[in-house]
Amino acid sequence: MFKHVPWASHEDAMPSEGNQEEEKSLTTILNIDQRGDLTLLIASIMASMRKAVELNFDPNVALSSSSDKSKASEDEKIMNKDTDPATADVNKLDEEKKLREQRQKELAAPKMKELKEEALRFIDQWRSNVIERVGSIVNSKEEASSQMESAPAQAPIINAAQDKKVNPIATEAEATDTALKEIFPPIDTPLSSLEEPTRILILHSTLLLLLSLEHYIAPSRVLLLHLTSSLHLPLSVLTDDEEKIAKGLLEAAKHMSGESETQKKAEENKHSRKWKVGLASVAGAALIGVTGGLAAPLVAAGVGSVMGGLGLGATAAAGYLGAVAGSTVIVGGLFGAYGGKMTGEMMDAYAKEVSDFAFLPVKDKPNPLTSTNKDSSSHEKAIKDPVSDSSKPLSPSSATAIDDPSSRRLRVTIGISGWLTDAADVTSPWHVLGTNAEVFALRYELEALMNLGNSMQAMISSAAWGYAKSEMIKHTIFAELTAALWPLALLKISRLVDNPFSIAKSRSDKAGELLADALINKAQGERPVTLIGYSLGARVIYSCLLSLAKRKAFGLVESAVLIGAPCPSTTGDWRVMRSVVASRLVNVYSDNDYILGFLYRTSSIQYGVAGLQKIEGLPDVMNLDVSETVSGHLRYRYLVGSILKTIGFEDVDPKAVEAEAAKLKKMDEEEEERSLADKAKAQGKSIVKGADGKILFDKDGRPLMEKVWKGGKIGEEKNERGDGDKSVAKGKDDKEGADDEAARLEKEVQEKTQQGLLQGMAQKLHISR
Repeated sequence: MFKHVPWASHEDAMPSEGNQEEEKSLTTILNIDQRGDLTLLIASIMASMRKAVELNFDPNVALSSSSDKSKASEDEKIMNKDTDPATADVNKLDEEKKLREQRQKELAAPKMKELKEEALRFIDQWRSNVIERVGSIVNSKEEASSQMESAPAQAPIINAAQDKKVNPIATEAEATDTALKEIFPPIDTPLSSLEEPTRILILHSTLLLLLSLEHYIAPSRVLLLHLTSSLHLPLSVLTDDEEKIAKGLLEAAKHMSGESETQKKAEENKHSRKWKVGLASVAGAALIGVTGGLAAPLVAAGVGSVMGGLGLGATAAAGYLGAVAGSTVIVGGLFGAYGGKMTGEMMDAYAKEVSDFAFLPVKDKPNPLTSTNKDSSSHEKAIKDPVSDSSKPLSPSSATAIDDPSSRRLRVTIGISGWLTDAADVTSPWHVLGTNAEVFALRYELEALMNLGNSMQAMISSAAWGYAKSEMIKHTIFAELTAALWPLALLKISRLVDNPFSIAKSRSDKAGELLADALINKAQGERPVTLIGYSLGARVIYSCLLSLAKRKAFGLVESAVLIGAPCPSTTGDWRVMRSVVASRLVNVYSDNDYILGFLYRTSSIQYGVAGLQKIEGLPDVMNLDVSETVSGHLRYRYLVGSILKTIGFEDVDPKAVEAEAAKLKKMDEEEEERSLADKAKAQGKSIVKGADGKILFDKDGRPLMEKVWKGGKIGEEKNERGDGDKSVAKGKDDKEGADDEAARLEKEVQEKTQQGLLQGMAQKLHISR
């Protein structure tokens, strides 16, 4: 499961006597008791992480304590000394009893029991490796192991479920550091009273020790997040540290001698097939610009000098990093330099089923994972297979062009758009993400997603939707779903969106499975991945997480945020998804999203819809209710940044969020103008605009309208309140039937989709030159 690491010994990590005052390390800044406190703190955090895994498979979680005696009869419940007969809610107790029995049956299934066993086996193996490594430096392996066995699980890493109902635009999100302590509650430790420089050095040293395991997987970062919280340090200390270490490792790796390792890797890759989906298997040493020449001691000094500003001595830094400090192959593997390998059969199947699959860099920089294109002028750069044999290393000049150490990070974030109206929509929603992680957008099935996006736009601009919306708000969205109360006019134009949605949903499921393959095959290297998606992009994540769980691929995903997800809300599915997410699993929903409800009406609604309701029964799943701001599915495109701020996401660009809010405001204004124009048209009138192009209103706030005759406009009238819906219905009957409107809109959608695809093709041709 984990590779044994030939790390340096305790003595190797310590500075020589002559340099003890100059070089700082854990053994020089902490006394014996404090070092014991450190191993105990780390052991306690990991015990809490294990407890969180156990709770995910506990049928009693989120049920009231009074229902623990749920096997009792109704009379026994009432007679129980802990139950107040005057206030006992027997019906509720019975409901919880049935729910517990249902969960017990679900958790007793062989596949679920196997998943739990494998999840615990993984976390236990990781804990053992971490505590052994920390013990080898801080005190002793035996003492550290003993502390791990006795360490209490003081609190689960993730707080109980947060069911928030907020306005992401009007309400300021919690400060990142406040959110850190809420999500990763600090564990009491004497180390928190040490001076800040000492606490920072503890955090830095622990990060290096975790990297010496030759990976930086999701549980390792969760451990550091909790350590940051427990040491009462701001999150920026950890993120800045991650950035400096990434740069330091790659800068030092440029001077490592990697010829023999590169040749060995080339031989291994000689007969392997290249990925046909935008990822390529290449020799990693070349990708990070190996020029050869320096021996390991000098490399260690180089690592130490680059990280000198972090306060740790060069010798200690190299010792903590162990084999990582002197191996281009390990450093290259850490940052995904080798790409991933797929079996030929798997690749052939997915290449036919999921077109356009590629990772696109978002922040106007070259893609170090997969691209060999030197042109980085556009963030829309598509990722191509290298023309040459994948076993042949890139030239040092090409490698240097691809890999700019200043742009590399120890974390990866992948954003997934759920529908498109333009090729730029693949990446543009993800500019709200900051630079603390390497940010990529997943591109897949351009035609299907563009057809869906244009179809939804056409539907909401139709007269039928304008009439239907006024009817739908009279019922709850679940009444519409379960009783099929959709207005007849809307059902008549349903062909406009039903087929595009069905096709795109199916392709999204397959794209999710392929994404899981890419992560398992380490396209991201040995780094934690955060997945964020809205609409069908969230469906991709749903499919990906289920696939990862099915294949027992733990430790790859740090966090996952599903926004307006067209997927089931069943506890069973989300329990499985939670098992492969080390940190936060977030469900963002709106019970006012009538577009999603209408699209999903032909799916298995008996399993619920995550994008319309909260996930029940799983405390470690965060639910965010955005009903006050999301009245339509298309709004999510512009609310990603605001939503991430609301949940305390650590890496959001505030200026980009403001820009998206301005775009949303403009979209709302255009939609309102279109709605008023449709109402006016249905009455044989047109709205009156001023010289600035804006609609004119009377003193009562009603839009001014003019009557329209074939010969032109005459007269100016006010729109009367309350007759709009009837007028729309009448205008629809008089001027255009729903069937005719649907046919016209279908033609418009096809034209827009073809235009968008040509635009995307032109971009690809420009990039490939």
